[in-house]
Amino acid sequence: MKGLGRVALKVSEHEQGNWAVLQVCGEMDLVTAPAVRQHVHEAVAEGRRSLVLDLAEVRFCDSSGVGVLIAARRLLRSCQGRLRLILPAQGAVEGSHVNRVLAALGVRRLFEVYPDLASATEEGADPLSA
Repeated sequence: MKGLGRVALKVSEHEQGNWAVLQVCGEMDLVTAPAVRQHVHEAVAEGRRSLVLDLAEVRFCDSSGVGVLIAARRLLRSCQGRLRLILPAQGAVEGSHVNRVLAALGVRRLFEVYPDLASATEEGADPLSA
């Protein structure tokens, strides 16, 4: 039945200072991950080189979603851009799933992760440790 319903993902975009922020809500899986990839590509095509992916409201992320994150990192690095992820602190219920998936796959260290939008868009802020 799951496949018969609406796609369980919403991506909204706004700007915060010099950063383009993509807020992703729902599930990042084989069906929905291409939408996130498309938003990242559109932001880069528009000349954005500083991108924040707010994953605080992502309830589920499979290997397809992780692939999109890795591809986004590669794309931004290729054009001397910056990518930051927002994942709530370890104890938070929402969003901690993505952090666990990235850590389990051994790719968490590839990303600059911040606990919230304010710290992710602050120029001198240090990322959370992996």
